[in-house]
Amino acid sequence: MKKVLIANRGEIAVRIIRACADYGVASVAVYANADIDAIHARLADEAYGLDGDRPADTYLNIPKLLEIARRSGADAVHPGYGFLSESEAFARAVIDAGLTWIGPSPETIARLGDKVEARKIALQVGAPLVAGTPDPVTDANEVLAFAERHGLPIIIKAAFGGGGRGMKIAWRMDEVEELYASAVREAVTAFGRGECFVEQFLDKPRHIEAQVLADKHGNVVVLGTRDCSLQRRNQKLVEEAPAPFLSDEQRARIHAAARDICAAAGYTSAGTVEFLLSAGGAISFLEVNTRLQVEHPVTEQTTGVDLVVEQLRVADGLPLSITETPAPLGHSIEFRINAEDVGRGFLPTPGPVQRFDAPSGPGVRVDSGVQTGSVVPGTFDSLMAKLIVTGATREQALARARRALREFRIEGVASVLPFHRAVIDHADFLGADGFKVHTRWIESDFTEPLAAAVRAEPQPDGSLLRTAIEIDGRRMVLGLPAQLLRGLAEAPGQGGAVAAAPAATANDADLPSPIAGTVQAWKVNVGDEVNEGDLIAVMEAMKMEMQVHAHRSGRVAWQAESGVFLAAGARLASVE
Repeated sequence: MKKVLIANRGEIAVRIIRACADYGVASVAVYANADIDAIHARLADEAYGLDGDRPADTYLNIPKLLEIARRSGADAVHPGYGFLSESEAFARAVIDAGLTWIGPSPETIARLGDKVEARKIALQVGAPLVAGTPDPVTDANEVLAFAERHGLPIIIKAAFGGGGRGMKIAWRMDEVEELYASAVREAVTAFGRGECFVEQFLDKPRHIEAQVLADKHGNVVVLGTRDCSLQRRNQKLVEEAPAPFLSDEQRARIHAAARDICAAAGYTSAGTVEFLLSAGGAISFLEVNTRLQVEHPVTEQTTGVDLVVEQLRVADGLPLSITETPAPLGHSIEFRINAEDVGRGFLPTPGPVQRFDAPSGPGVRVDSGVQTGSVVPGTFDSLMAKLIVTGATREQALARARRALREFRIEGVASVLPFHRAVIDHADFLGADGFKVHTRWIESDFTEPLAAAVRAEPQPDGSLLRTAIEIDGRRMVLGLPAQLLRGLAEAPGQGGAVAAAPAATANDADLPSPIAGTVQAWKVNVGDEVNEGDLIAVMEAMKMEMQVHAHRSGRVAWQAESGVFLAAGARLASVE
């Protein structure tokens, strides 16, 4: 490989750019309109625009990505995580274009990325499993039938994808139908396909995973475990390695199952095998993520292995630099720094970052995709940065984490820092009387009140206005931020619904938008009668759905248009 195109954005694109520099290859960044001045676009050796605002038009657009690879002379593609990282079609298209794919083969992605097929492989090698549908379900009736046969709770999961997208837990029969529809919509938005399957849901389990590396020479190595139980909306907030409070037998069982599953699937590159650990100690295989994980740095810190460089080595046909599970080098904890308001139920808060002062010092690493002056778009994930703190022991890592979290300052957008500062002193997380954190701990057990953040500044218009110009006799296209051309008419072809909606008024009939996001779907029509608490709309922000309920009983007199982006607090509907 000589030049790697990074088909991603944000902190993971920055991480891969740095690994490319360390490995001695050039990097090519791509960017959506809103990311034209993002760190990854400036840090790479070259950067090319994707001419769009939505994921489907940018980081999920395979023809655009391949065309930029051709124009830039890139000979390899790294997908990062999310977006197309687990797309068999993208991996195959990259290879068919004569480029090197930095990841497992398309065939392996297809087998393990299909979570139903992954379950079958896990059964073949003897990995423990809960009951689930043998194939994707076709409608909500099949989900209801499974729930009636096996009991509640159940979990509806996107068959293709990961990261908590398209994952819904049903605790009551009357919510199954809507949750299934919501899971399908989220899966389509995030991964381009909506097939879902169903499993029994283990109540209050821990989330344990094993990091695997495999090369093209038959070497499969498990680097260790991580605990990722601190989650909200099925997305992780805090991860640590090695997973604490496991018995030697449990750790060995997880290592063996992860290695056997990947070996049976002919795995190459970096991958993660995930498990649930019940309160009674039962282990159940969850899924295989055929990509780099967000939380990979804690494994790097505790093994001394650069996982991204290992991916580059494997793609180049070289053997792994490590051939057996290493003894842990201390303990590491990662805190995801998301643009979310913890006092308002972790609502996404896109907008301009007015201050970003990251901590430093012994044992502190910060992987960031933003800095002071950056803008967090509302169309992509809420992750801004990751704080990774390492110590010789878990206790030292926690002490350093307290110091680092006190130093961290973010202004302009809300962040999850107040939650992190609270959780590292919580008895359930410290574990003196037993580790009591589980995957729904935040929703069910964390009761410490956290203040809502000051409302973020309105998100600036991140679109670009393009026009053809001639330079030295050559026709070129110039893109200028719309902010610089305010007052000019919108250029032709600048589609996409973005509403400069007015702030909610004092009128009691008006329902303000609870988040800065897109109106995904209406469940009622103008003129319908609704009761207070009825589900009336679904909004989407940063690739996650949120249900909106009527704030009062009455008649729906007005609705914002579907597909429109609204600022937080803007008028969403009126109920008279």
